[in-house]
Amino acid sequence: MGLKINEDKCKGCGLCIEFCPSKVLNLNKDKINKKGYNPVKMETPDKCRLCGICYKVCPDVVFEVGE
Repeated sequence: MGLKINEDKCKGCGLCIEFCPSKVLNLNKDKINKKGYNPVKMETPDKCRLCGICYKVCPDVVFEVGE
């Protein structure tokens, strides 16, 4: 299981980054999505606890838990 990020939905608001207790998320400064924003990316996936906080605070439903 892992966290899936739909980069095309992300508007780079940073709420998920701010509230992530594991501090595994960051904005991808090297990429611009279809909406013209730098999307969020997972820096260290092995440290993600799948707590769901990013999912709960994201206004754009960018996150989902998957295989």
